[in-house]
Amino acid sequence: MALDALAMAHGFGSYKRRTRFHGEIAEGRLGDEAVLALKPQTYMNESGRAVGAAMRFHRLEPDGVIVLHDEVDLAAGKVRAKCGGGVAGHNGLRSIRAHIGADFWRVRIGIGHPGDRDRMTGHVLSSFGATDREWLDPTLDAIVDAFPLLMAGDASAFMSRVAMLAPPPGSTQAEPVGKTPPGSSGGV
Repeated sequence: MALDALAMAHGFGSYKRRTRFHGEIAEGRLGDEAVLALKPQTYMNESGRAVGAAMRFHRLEPDGVIVLHDEVDLAAGKVRAKCGGGVAGHNGLRSIRAHIGADFWRVRIGIGHPGDRDRMTGHVLSSFGATDREWLDPTLDAIVDAFPLLMAGDASAFMSRVAMLAPPPGSTQAEPVGKTPPGSSGGV
């Protein structure tokens, strides 16, 4: 949803199926940067095949890849970004790391935990409910607005801007953010 919002806001072309990338791509520009938006069409735990194929074809370095993903260990509406790091049990990230290494950008978009491990699968695979729109739509808009900051390599400014524009439900002010990772030159 976040990738679609970015592509739409910046006037990317329509998504086209690309067999060589095992996914659908849309091309566009964010500022001066050419950007390839990739939606892998593999199983989630095989996402690395798609990301690796596109990265190699376009001769990108891992720090030129930005992965947007949901995160149950973050409260709904919280957004965190960094370059490098672990996979925290996320099979899609594990696959990407296996195919391109660990030094890619991750944007974690909090969807909250269902409270019970037995409800986890249904929680991550189901559609958002009407009440989720109260935090989801402002969060997606904020990510779109702040994304150029992340592309410039300023994760702290990106996270601060998102938190300012779309504070997570129940928060009264934006939380401080962590250290800024090294810069980026674009993204998938």
